[in-house]
Amino acid sequence: MASENTVVLVGRRGCYMCYVMKRLLLGIGADPAVYVVDDEEGEAVLADELAAIGGGGRPVLFPVVYLGGRMVGGLEKLMAVHISGELECMLKDV
Repeated sequence: MASENTVVLVGRRGCYMCYVMKRLLLGIGADPAVYVVDDEEGEAVLADELAAIGGGGRPVLFPVVYLGGRMVGGLEKLMAVHISGELECMLKDV
């Protein structure tokens, strides 16, 4: 999933940080594919799969954003790259 779409947002149902991340991405013209994790078992399996394909082996915590199959990170990292102006460049590269 993370490698199939340009912008992917993975989060838990009802997570306010996921909502904020989605609004930020929509606000700059990105239309993220949003995947919602409903249970702890599914979350653990998905976290392991995402760490293997795009997390560089690092543990994946939700919510998380992927750009072009590469993990950007959670809300704090997304805000940091947005404020620094890197996010728009990252989106142009994918």
